[in-house]
Amino acid sequence: MTSRDEQLLRALYAEHATALWSFVVPLVGGDRVRAQDVVQETMLRAWRQPEVLAQLRGPVRPWLFTVARRLVIDEWRRHRTDRDVPLDDGPETSEDDATDAVLDTWIVGEALSRLSPQHRAVLEQCYYQGRTTADAAAVLGIPEGTVKSRTHYALRALRLALQEMGVTA
Repeated sequence: MTSRDEQLLRALYAEHATALWSFVVPLVGGDRVRAQDVVQETMLRAWRQPEVLAQLRGPVRPWLFTVARRLVIDEWRRHRTDRDVPLDDGPETSEDDATDAVLDTWIVGEALSRLSPQHRAVLEQCYYQGRTTADAAAVLGIPEGTVKSRTHYALRALRLALQEMGVTA
């Protein structure tokens, strides 16, 4: 660290550390030690970003607050499983619900109906009947290369149809 960087970091700490610490204390539930750790880590990250050190006035404070907030969130996410309360009775058992499977079948069926007959036939042979490319080609009476290309384009068209229906793919 050069003496210039050290001076900039000291100035940054002197100007923003108190406000940053006051911002972080409520985020960490009043734990002053954790708040100080977050402030130090934030300052360390500022030191690693020379362009931040050069901006002692202006947009540096929002940047510091954003980094500190993200550090607290990341720490909370890492340790949230530690705070989960274990159940004495164990997990609840659920009955199989076929609703999702029925909806998925309906949605895929609707999307398949939007494909050309050639694309539907290739997907039916390869995916629903479980046939190899050679077997599907024999059943459909077309070359294997055509089965491969139609399968590729059919899957693209199916993805597009699902996206048009509002299903994320």
